[in-house]
Amino acid sequence: MLQELAIKNFAIIDELSLSFEKGLTVLTGETGAGKSIIIDAVHLLVGGRGSSEFVRHGEGKAEIEGLFLLDQEQHPCVERAREFGIEIEEGMIILRREISKSGKSVCRINGKLVTISTLREIGGTLIDIHSQHETQELLNETFHLPLLDQYGQQEISTSLVNYEEIYKQYETALSRLKRFNENDQQLAHRLDLIQFQYQEIQKANLQLNEDEELLEEKRKLVNFERLFESLNTSYQSLQGEQRGLDWIGLLMSQLETAAEVDKDMEPILESVQNSYYMLEDAAHSIRDHLDNLEFNPERLNQIESRLNEINQLKRKYGTTIEDILEYSSKIEEEIETIQHRDHHIEELQKELDILQKDLYLEAKQLSDLRQKWAKTLTENIHSELKQLYMDKTIFEVRFHSTSDQYIDEASPIPFRKDGLDNVEFYISTNPGEPLKPLTKVASGGELSRIMLALKTIFSKHQGVTSIIFDEVDTGVSGRVAQAIAEKIYQVSIHSQVLCISHLPQVASMADTHFFIMKETSQGRTRTKVKTLNKEEKIKEIGRMISGVEMTDLTKQHAQELIELAHSIKQGKKSLKG
Repeated sequence: MLQELAIKNFAIIDELSLSFEKGLTVLTGETGAGKSIIIDAVHLLVGGRGSSEFVRHGEGKAEIEGLFLLDQEQHPCVERAREFGIEIEEGMIILRREISKSGKSVCRINGKLVTISTLREIGGTLIDIHSQHETQELLNETFHLPLLDQYGQQEISTSLVNYEEIYKQYETALSRLKRFNENDQQLAHRLDLIQFQYQEIQKANLQLNEDEELLEEKRKLVNFERLFESLNTSYQSLQGEQRGLDWIGLLMSQLETAAEVDKDMEPILESVQNSYYMLEDAAHSIRDHLDNLEFNPERLNQIESRLNEINQLKRKYGTTIEDILEYSSKIEEEIETIQHRDHHIEELQKELDILQKDLYLEAKQLSDLRQKWAKTLTENIHSELKQLYMDKTIFEVRFHSTSDQYIDEASPIPFRKDGLDNVEFYISTNPGEPLKPLTKVASGGELSRIMLALKTIFSKHQGVTSIIFDEVDTGVSGRVAQAIAEKIYQVSIHSQVLCISHLPQVASMADTHFFIMKETSQGRTRTKVKTLNKEEKIKEIGRMISGVEMTDLTKQHAQELIELAHSIKQGKKSLKG
């Protein structure tokens, strides 16, 4: 849910901070007070198109910041954020956007700079804004199939996963077959190239870690004089008259005499004896190493030549000898594949035929499940529309499937990642009129009710944190207005809802009621927001009923509306429970 919203220097808002609660929040006020400006700010916060015109006159930039709380670990926002390297801790995400006078936007998510497209993609999982003048997800036919899959996910999701697994295998096999069917001349050129590369690597007879061993040997040869001098001096320091071992031998002899008299000297004697023999062994090893030392200029040249050969291969085939040998194995397999191309094509075609049959069966099962759930969805939407006094309206989930195109292996089906179904919502609002795509519905009042019916059903499945209705109740009154108010509240049971409304019926259903007003101070107009208490709410609903003048009858009517709303809300909450 949207927990906090801060707006600064945006249109006629100088500085505004709002805290939101769960459930239904209604924003009311006089026309021009700034209700829609607040929604415009939220729209920009989640990636809407910005303009320097939004910056308050005389200021350098507009700033908008929102804190969202995620009530589920698997919220779609979390996965999207991970894809962009954005960390979400303790289920909190902060969106921030600044728009300068020049029109430049700076966007941040949890403090990390992001592009507007990234802000829009992540923001789209948090808020869904619906107004009479804005095309929404439900009006976009590309979202109709995913919405249907979400609606019937308890059965459809398993079938879709099974289909997707086979589809990946099918796509891989298809890609390999496509490579096999490339131009013969291109394959011939490719074969010549990789055969030359393979022979060059094989001729080098590389050994793992060979370059490291050669570098170590080279280092010894290059530093031969230093090594010889150091070892010789070390040996002379230990061996010979008046050298280290002679003095330690004398020490050992004297300690033996002392130990005969004082038993406490025996541990010291033993330690000195061990050290003597260890140093004696070290002296012998140094002498053997000196005897084997030989400066060989020819060997140094051989090492230089071999290292140069290895480095040439590294520049072509990999950064290490292991990489080069792995590449050699890879192209060896490719050579074998190309040389026996016809056999591999035959085997791959057999594999594809099996996969295509399996994929077709999975796609058919998936399509059958979708059509089953489409019928249930249609029944539910008709029920919702009936409650909104649109009982003559006909809704239909229309399938444009390619699943019936399969004849045999020679007539492959254009499989897609999500199956074979193209789904679009169709509707007819008047008896005798043909069904048309949902996007072609023109009447504002009808569209509002249709959208509410769809939102009532899909809000349970979409996972959107907040839904905003911006004057979707325009053009309706009476019993339809009451029905719309109840539907908006019903949506708020599953998602936080922010609603700008001119209908007293909607305002009476509010869990939180914000009154938007504007005031003039020091020659500047500012938008202010007040959270209404019970008495203030009655007064505002009365104003919405009668206009400016407030009478006792109007006040009584407002109280009755609120009492009716309370009764309806309690009933819906008990049904939810």
